[in-house]
Amino acid sequence: MRKWLIDNIKNFDVVHLHDFRSYQNSVVYKYTKKYGIPYVLQAHGSTPRMIEKKRLKWLFDVAFGYKILKDADGVIAVSKEEAEYDKQMGVNDGKVSVIYNGMDIESFKTLPIYGKFKKKYDINGKMILYLGRINKSKGIDFVIKAFSKLVGEVNNIILVIAGSDDGYKPELEKLIEKLDLNDKIKFTGFVDEKDKIAAYVDADVFVHTVRYMGGVGLTPLEAILSGTPVIVTDECGEVIKEANAGYLVKYGDINALKEKMKSVIENPGEGKEMVERGEGYIRENFMWDEVVRKVEEIYVSCAAGWL
Repeated sequence: MRKWLIDNIKNFDVVHLHDFRSYQNSVVYKYTKKYGIPYVLQAHGSTPRMIEKKRLKWLFDVAFGYKILKDADGVIAVSKEEAEYDKQMGVNDGKVSVIYNGMDIESFKTLPIYGKFKKKYDINGKMILYLGRINKSKGIDFVIKAFSKLVGEVNNIILVIAGSDDGYKPELEKLIEKLDLNDKIKFTGFVDEKDKIAAYVDADVFVHTVRYMGGVGLTPLEAILSGTPVIVTDECGEVIKEANAGYLVKYGDINALKEKMKSVIENPGEGKEMVERGEGYIRENFMWDEVVRKVEEIYVSCAAGWL
């Protein structure tokens, strides 16, 4: 890698570093500085040290991270929250640009017919959907606890948990057993792209209750493009809040989440209005052409600064 950089890095006008705490970035950083090549850093929400391996992250930052951030000619944050954290880490305010991750919006142009997902997985009644990795950080236990209160107030309702297990499923199964919800909650396992969109279409409400995001979750936006109302936690609700496109709850507030789920199910008209606002916002800000244009502007600006 070092030999390749020595032989080739001078041929580039701008280097784009992805992620943040990696061996590759520490090496590439060294040679961009040595040969005077401007670089853009896009950490994809990985700069915060809030969860997992906090000490190791701190050690990397002391050795390399702070310098990589501070010396970057441009920093791309995938959310306003991440941009604020980057500034706290020492990045000059004028270097940080917020560019949301792009979406394949065309995939949602022609939606599957309603009922396809429910039929395949033998689901009846009102459907609350979580779709994503089954991981402790995703707040699925929070959803289950709120759902346990909801079943006492709303009849004929089911919680569907769709996605691959990261090793957290056994813990959730114990919680479900304790709350006597075995006949009210269904795990589907991994779903492919077609089934994913069909699940969004069939859901009465989509929940995304992560403990920490650092970026902007795309699954709530996909649900909106499928015509489904969403409930998200404040930690991942930046776009939803800005577009007034869904309901927000504080992570861990079980009663508030229960009430929001009940409200969406009992008042579908309000949810539909939010979905319509969200669809417009997404099409204006998440099209890949627009994302690419913004990134190219940063490349040009960084390269011009070195001419």
